[in-house]
Amino acid sequence: MAIKVGIVGAGGMASYHYDGFLQAGAETAAIADMDTKRAESFAKTRPVGKIFSGLAEMLKGCPDLDAISVITPNKFHKPIVMEALEAGKHVFCEKPPALNASEMAEMLAASKKAGKTLMFDFNNRARPESKAMMKYIAEGTVGKINSAQAAWIRRAGIPGFGGWFTTKDLSGGGPVIDLPHMIDLALHFMGYPEPAYCLSGIFYDFMNNKAFKGPWGIPDAASGVTDVESACHGMITFKTGQVLMVRCSWAEFVEREVVRVSFQGTKAGGKVERLFGIDGIDSTSIDSCCLFNEEYGAQANRNIVTEKDETMGRVGQAANFINAIIGKEKPLNTAEEALILMKIIDALYESAAAKKPVTF
Repeated sequence: MAIKVGIVGAGGMASYHYDGFLQAGAETAAIADMDTKRAESFAKTRPVGKIFSGLAEMLKGCPDLDAISVITPNKFHKPIVMEALEAGKHVFCEKPPALNASEMAEMLAASKKAGKTLMFDFNNRARPESKAMMKYIAEGTVGKINSAQAAWIRRAGIPGFGGWFTTKDLSGGGPVIDLPHMIDLALHFMGYPEPAYCLSGIFYDFMNNKAFKGPWGIPDAASGVTDVESACHGMITFKTGQVLMVRCSWAEFVEREVVRVSFQGTKAGGKVERLFGIDGIDSTSIDSCCLFNEEYGAQANRNIVTEKDETMGRVGQAANFINAIIGKEKPLNTAEEALILMKIIDALYESAAAKKPVTF
């Protein structure tokens, strides 16, 4: 019998979740959104069984659901995830996992108590380029990764002014919490080590300058709030001796948008980097994937060619969630890793506020 999923939130990511579930053989039996017209509009493009205004109504109307998919503003991740887990459902949630590590710890505890799978949409792990790089890392070609650099920086990429993205109470912060993908991918390559110290700086430049708005996001809200950061630069050290440099920004004077993880190992280094057609638009849907090593006494760059994924791993990550539930695949990410990530995000904010290093 097919796994039955209910989607909460009919926003832009809903189609990727739906397609991934379908690819893995699951059925999207219901969709819920506070704006039921938006849910109805989604149901016209991809058939779903029933439409609801919220999770409670969905659980009552479809008690046989096996899993819940959460696609809402960040503030609502924890309460919806907790409600779904307490109802005995597996959960697949959009990034970031929560507003902070404390919330994530509660979600992790709830998933263990319920005995249910809790995963997050870190789609960059599911990209073909990242999977190819992980094969080299897993087989020992790279050795131990001593250092890594995670960057998602934008020259002009504020996702709307005054909406939930720029309202700290709803989002938890700016680019640090909105763009955690490269931090997560770097940690994935490094083996998700336990962090020890953090030192960071956070900046708020250009957050009221409309010239720095990006080509995506949501419409401006004239009476809304803009109280989150525009950029963060920091360094994390780990108990293993490894180190990670972090760069996240929505708005700062850089050459162009950069989305990249690079690393240096004891046997080889590597880089996975987004290839943009024009600033802010990923028209290629391809990351470069390159190993730097020594071959026959000479320095060599090994370019790894993979297939093109138009969905940038989003469909693949959703499919992996279903396959993990039924035991067909190992989960690409875990709630335990999500807790480490949220601790790092908290530390980046804490260190910047204190203007000094902080310990974990």
